[in-house]
Amino acid sequence: MPRKFFKKISPDPKKIKENRFLRVFGDWLHEPQLWHLNRYSASVAIGIGLFCAFIPVPFQMVIAAALAIWLKANLPLSVATCWITNPLTIPPMFYFAYKVGAWTLGTPESPFEFELSMEWLQNELILIWKPFLLGCLICGVVASILGYFTIQMAWRYHVVMAWRARKERWKEKIKETLHLDDKSKKE
Repeated sequence: MPRKFFKKISPDPKKIKENRFLRVFGDWLHEPQLWHLNRYSASVAIGIGLFCAFIPVPFQMVIAAALAIWLKANLPLSVATCWITNPLTIPPMFYFAYKVGAWTLGTPESPFEFELSMEWLQNELILIWKPFLLGCLICGVVASILGYFTIQMAWRYHVVMAWRARKERWKEKIKETLHLDDKSKKE
């Protein structure tokens, strides 16, 4: 089930190899380890994607792809996971990261109202860049670690449950066979 689930949600390898921003990796995209799906590659890929989701730059996919190539993780899954940051989720995620950074540094939160303009970005980011970036780093690391261990445990749980189910089916089959043997001996 984990493998089927992750294959279902992962982008097509052809589309990733054809992505104009990821072409910079050239032949590295043809490494077979980047396309395998196992417990290691999936958990590391989720960790990479969650970490990159908190990096406040455009082109998080390129950073996620570079880390996946370096760590030999599943490339499509790491790229897809960093897509949790989108126009709907970015404001609450980054505001939370700012609050975490301000709390960590012990600085009071600066009240501000968001305005989509370059002037606002230049003026406000000068005031909040330290707590914001520290909060992004902390949230990225924590999310990455939690994602990694969650996938590790979920994958392990699924494998154990599959083995138990297989064992039960095997026991039932043996009972059935023994029952049939008993009937044939009685006749």
